Amino acid sequence: MKMQTNFLCALTLFISASFGMLHAQDNNVNTEFGVKGGFNMSNLISDGDNEPNDENILYGFNAGVYATLPISDFVAIQPEILFTTKGSELEYNNAFASGNAKFRLNYIEVPLLVRVNITKNFNVHAGGYASYLVSSKVTGDGTFNFNEDIDTDDLNKFDAGVSAGVGVDFNPISIGLRYNYGLTTVGKERTVAGTTYTFPDAKNSNLTLYLSYKLN
Repeated sequence: MKMQTNFLCALTLFISASFGMLHAQDNNVNTEFGVKGGFNMSNLISDGDNEPNDENILYGFNAGVYATLPISDFVAIQPEILFTTKGSELEYNNAFASGNAKFRLNYIEVPLLVRVNITKNFNVHAGGYASYLVSSKVTGDGTFNFNEDIDTDDLNKFDAGVSAGVGVDFNPISIGLRYNYGLTTVGKERTVAGTTYTFPDAKNSNLTLYLSYKLN
């Protein structure tokens, strides 16, 4: 997605410019335990997609728990456990049919992030995630209506990728924006009649707006 690409570029420049300010800030990281949830904008991206189609965004959600574990005055490790939805939506309109189809993927996801407090109330975080596919479904509305579960054995059950984001803290509430990019294809590789293919031959892309609440 263009928006996600621009977000990552801006975040990289901001992190580079901000590290020199760390010593001058009252930005101590404290141990935290809390709950969080958010709004997802997901898509599936193939390696050959130079300009992913923003019209294929599927809207969803995430929810779970997190901990912030300081390793220095302004740096912490932040593990999380989340239930998150991903996938993509396709709209079609031709001489034979019109409507939309939604490909939904539901994961248990475990991000492991390095969080840096740039100021007392502003942080950047980056790292990776691993996730396990618990269910999947395809639904359609329009000329053809359908609602079918997909056997998770037909897809890669494990996904892993990279994450980066920013957060603003208003104790005990925080809000933030994070982008995840999968490094594993959603579909499995198969060989049929001597031809090898992967379907869907695409990776997860997910932009999240989240809200968290500190419990301690």
